[in-house]
Amino acid sequence: MQFLGIFAFIFALLFSVMVHEFGHYLTARHYGMRVSEFFLGFGKKIWSTQRGETEFGLKAIPAGGYCRIEGMAPNDEMPAGEEDRAFYKASSGRKLIVLGAGSFLHFVLGYLLLFTLFAGVGINQVLPVIDEVVTNSAAQAAGIQAGDEVTAINGVKVSEWYKDVAAIRNSNGKELTFTLNRAGQSLTVIATPRLTEVDGGQRYVLGIINKVGLKRSGFVSAVKDAGTVTQSFVTQSVKALIKLPSKIPALWGQAVRGEERDANGLVGVVGVARVSGQAVSSDQLTARERLATFILIIASLNIFIGIFNLLPILPLDGGHMAVAIADAVRGRYARMRGRPRPAGIDVTVLAPVTMVVFVILAALTLLLLVADVINPVILNL
Repeated sequence: MQFLGIFAFIFALLFSVMVHEFGHYLTARHYGMRVSEFFLGFGKKIWSTQRGETEFGLKAIPAGGYCRIEGMAPNDEMPAGEEDRAFYKASSGRKLIVLGAGSFLHFVLGYLLLFTLFAGVGINQVLPVIDEVVTNSAAQAAGIQAGDEVTAINGVKVSEWYKDVAAIRNSNGKELTFTLNRAGQSLTVIATPRLTEVDGGQRYVLGIINKVGLKRSGFVSAVKDAGTVTQSFVTQSVKALIKLPSKIPALWGQAVRGEERDANGLVGVVGVARVSGQAVSSDQLTARERLATFILIIASLNIFIGIFNLLPILPLDGGHMAVAIADAVRGRYARMRGRPRPAGIDVTVLAPVTMVVFVILAALTLLLLVADVINPVILNL
């Protein structure tokens, strides 16, 4: 079962990568740029087919994919008569749209996954179904029983218990009328919440313990909740990237010296795949809860990848976007000075910087791989 979860994660990751590249492909074609290749994987070609000017296919190493847009640098050769279709000759605005389309679709995919989670699968929350009635409580005195479902409080329909429970806490000891569903029968009881010490403070309680389970949201609520969680994931991803350098020393200790792995620390692709496998194979979760956990992992991963790709460093998309913005600033400055627009920045000139960044990212990836293999993160699922 764990293998199934890992396989599902790999498939979802590759699908996410191809969605990213498809964003580049669509926008590049829209602006008339020449796209010569669109491949899943790297290395030796396994299969391909030609569609127009673009070759689509599969390669032997399923470690991602790519979309080749011709003319990324001024010294790239273009087919005769198609020089104007080179990427570097496009306006800065069009370059930014093409470069940002990949990350944008990561955000869209993450949002759609979260919407599916809320509307189709459901999320764990406190339900208005009573699991246990506390002895000598107001609920017991009123005749409320385990298994009862609270459908209304003082005539107000119960929709989300974490909000509706406020009627009990704000009752100030006054009688409340509860409409219950007991084995398909509707009945009404009156109970008076009692002021009780809870977690070091005092509040009015009824004396019930509710069940926890998955609950689907309505369409409108799902649209709103998916947006809220997407925004939260974006914020968390930005904070994680800011803190990333400070967590590398701890990662070194966890990978080399076998120190205890921090579940909230840095985790690589292998680690996330392993966690996905744990979630899918967990005996402590129902089938729907496993699916919900898996969707949440993939959604958060897409949001993080979208943010990561926007970092203004080469060879990431954000680095190329930074070059495009610099070109735009140089062009505007030239116009203000009455001078002709300068030639675009040749990214190949920045190859040494790109190589340094690549080596750093490769070293971090290797360190994460070692940590994930010899000292993996274990979740209590």
